[in-house]
Amino acid sequence: MPNRLASETSAYLLQHQHNPVDWYAWGDEAFARAKRENRPVLVSIGYSSCHWCHVMERESFENHEIAAFMNERLICIKVDREERPDVDQIYMETVVRLTGSGGWPLNVFCTPDGRPFFGGTYYPPERAHGRPSWPEVVDSIARVFHEERERVNDQAAQIFTALQAEPKLAPSSTHADAILAKLCEQLMERADRQFGGFGGAPKFPTPTNLEALLSANAQHQAVAGTLDHVLHTLKRMSHGGIYDQIGGGFHRYSVDAEWLVPHFEKMLYDQGQLLHVYAEAYRQTGDADLIWPIEETIAFLEREMRDPDNGFYASQDADSEGEEGLFYIWNPGEISSVLGDTAGPAFSDAYDVSARGNFENTGSSVLSQALAGDRPRFAKERAQLFNARKARIAPDTDTKVVASWLGYTIGGIASAAAVLDRSDWLDAATWAANFVETHLIDPAHGLMRIWDGKQAKIPGFLDDHAALLVALLDLTRAGAQSIYMDRAIQIAETICGQFFDPKTGHFFFASGRDATLIFRPGSDSDGATPAAAGLATLGLVRIAAISGRDDFKRVVEAVLKAEMPQAERVPMHLPTFVRAAALHQHGIGLAVILGQSDDPACQTLAAAARSQLGVDNHVVVIEDGASPSWLDAEWLRGREIKNDSATAYLCRGRVCSLPANRPDELRMPG
Repeated sequence: MPNRLASETSAYLLQHQHNPVDWYAWGDEAFARAKRENRPVLVSIGYSSCHWCHVMERESFENHEIAAFMNERLICIKVDREERPDVDQIYMETVVRLTGSGGWPLNVFCTPDGRPFFGGTYYPPERAHGRPSWPEVVDSIARVFHEERERVNDQAAQIFTALQAEPKLAPSSTHADAILAKLCEQLMERADRQFGGFGGAPKFPTPTNLEALLSANAQHQAVAGTLDHVLHTLKRMSHGGIYDQIGGGFHRYSVDAEWLVPHFEKMLYDQGQLLHVYAEAYRQTGDADLIWPIEETIAFLEREMRDPDNGFYASQDADSEGEEGLFYIWNPGEISSVLGDTAGPAFSDAYDVSARGNFENTGSSVLSQALAGDRPRFAKERAQLFNARKARIAPDTDTKVVASWLGYTIGGIASAAAVLDRSDWLDAATWAANFVETHLIDPAHGLMRIWDGKQAKIPGFLDDHAALLVALLDLTRAGAQSIYMDRAIQIAETICGQFFDPKTGHFFFASGRDATLIFRPGSDSDGATPAAAGLATLGLVRIAAISGRDDFKRVVEAVLKAEMPQAERVPMHLPTFVRAAALHQHGIGLAVILGQSDDPACQTLAAAARSQLGVDNHVVVIEDGASPSWLDAEWLRGREIKNDSATAYLCRGRVCSLPANRPDELRMPG
């Protein structure tokens, strides 16, 4: 019989609807029962494409004996972290503080009022690898809760106090450029010069770090060698197994330091952010080896991840047929059966497929481009293998649309469209932005976080608003209509009105409407996605400079003052914020182009301006001298068309270049 989760719409919760565990979804009902019956609460958090979440479900949550044990001793709540990042943030911070690390599945034990007192991640059904069994953990928690309640309450009180504590730091007097340079130095100290990326195994793409290095390079604040390292990293990734060599798109991370064997889930947020990174790296270097990963990743998104109404789905699972990676791996015989006895071995040599294999002693291999430069040679063979792979059982796709992840993807596709002059990609990004307006805006609650295919739900968090603010700025920079800047202004107003705390100068992560949370969390650090406060600051820096809005400027100044001490102390935790602070100090660049948008000369000047201006800057086309309502009039003071031809001015702050009628005349003022 299905449990309560059968009435939910989350793909992750629905995966657990037939568990014998008496699961509740997050809400008042579970906590009310826990108070009535005086039982500890288990908050178990995961997401639909999480491999180890599936493992723990099969081993423990589908086990009738273990489930009965849980139902007798606990009140059990199952949470989709992708729908409720606010809940996840509170309890993940708990586990990190208690154990030094976190991850999913996340299993946290709480008092009946929701305060955590113990937690961990994956537990096996029987003792293994130094870990206690899940039944042992449950039994111990229940016993301590009833027999040592004062100890439990003291632990919960200490954790609760620590979670809300603000670090006492002296105000920072260091220039943001210096902090950005310090960040670059620290990142380069951790740089893996051989394989790219940072640190060892497991190795994550960390797009926020790469974005910071590219931003520093664009602002002439980079440490020597940073651009080369970004380029090396991007090439090693796209040539490695972390990249799907057959179907395009990036997997979550590699379990080794060489980008070879990935954790196979594909997350939309990785695709969107990495498109942004590859596009900016191409803009700065012109290296053609960065183009095909962009093309193939966008093709993957449009082919497999696009919602019928032009949004993009959340993720694809790591597992198929109960095994991780089965859909993606090949052995030499399978390759030759598709390509033939001549082309098959040649392809296997080029893509590191051997009889020994490189994947978990299976005799099968994850494809990696062992012979750099041979990609065009094997285009036909990759297409044949792609068609053959269609006969396999594909991993499940989580078809919900997440506002923040959609924002990263709109921005990534728009940035790629700008640097590679692809109007079809600009259309795709525009359609996705229209999806937000059609499906994710609720008249009563504003931006919602989730579209589940039938309805929008859960009021948007700071990351949702910040990601869409930046996406809309990227979209208008790429040449979309002014209406998207009007929408960006509205989102910026919401950020300042609902998430900014004028008393402290910090941002809250949640808008404050949910009484089930034990407190209103602030923003976290950068991780797989940008810290929400850092991204919001970046968007506000950009839109404040373009619009001249004093209210936006005041919020930016307050947030910079409040956050800079922490950024100075641990810049590697906040690369997006550091990038925003340096942009504010350095000054945003703006290209003002006077002329008709359909005039080829005007289009040529706009394209040339985009190639000169980094992704955090902007390009505005002014038609017939009629500036858009959102543009700060100061940008146009004294600017006029010269020689009766489309005329461009490159500006930084209030200083602009001489008028240019040809791309080769464009010069950014010093």
